[in-house]
Amino acid sequence: MQDIGVIDSAEVATAALAPIRTRLLAELSEPGSATTLAARLGIPRQKLNYHLRQLEKHGLVDLVEERRRGNVHERILRASSSSYVVSPEVMGRVQPVVGADRDQASPRWLLALSSRMVREVGELIVGARRTGKRVGTFGLDGEVRFATPADRAAFADELTDAVTTLVSKYHDDSSDGGRRHRIIVGMHAVPPDSAVQPESAHTPESEEKDDV
Repeated sequence: MQDIGVIDSAEVATAALAPIRTRLLAELSEPGSATTLAARLGIPRQKLNYHLRQLEKHGLVDLVEERRRGNVHERILRASSSSYVVSPEVMGRVQPVVGADRDQASPRWLLALSSRMVREVGELIVGARRTGKRVGTFGLDGEVRFATPADRAAFADELTDAVTTLVSKYHDDSSDGGRRHRIIVGMHAVPPDSAVQPESAHTPESEEKDDV
């Protein structure tokens, strides 16, 4: 089972996003069959078999084994990935696009940057599986409570200066073996229903991996 599956076509997205199928993908984090799922979910086995065939057709579940129980031929399946992400590429020409209007305070700009990140990292993941390499990434997440909008604006200005300084320090156009990396820094208010994190929490995530 892969850690994360990238859905990068409208056909596969359509196959995956029906509520019953997303539930099946969650249930199949551990191997199961139409028979065991029918008993667990209270849904007729014949109906589940149809949806499982569609998921298998699009590579979203894999056949683990086949076995016979009495008169029943049982196919044991498992989700191909432990989680999935839908690439914005699925939306084609209507996906958010990073354009010339770089309004850093615009939600549209932040979403366009985030969409590009999801699309590009998804492409790296797919390519890495073909070549047997791993993707080198770094993620930093944290929360900060601002007393006033003026403090938020001042923070954004200082953050911009700090990132610009770091980029200037480490950017090297002369290195033959160098590789370009994308840096995205974003900030948004936390929706009211989101889980509360400790104030000023900083939880970096990084891995040393073969770079693709």
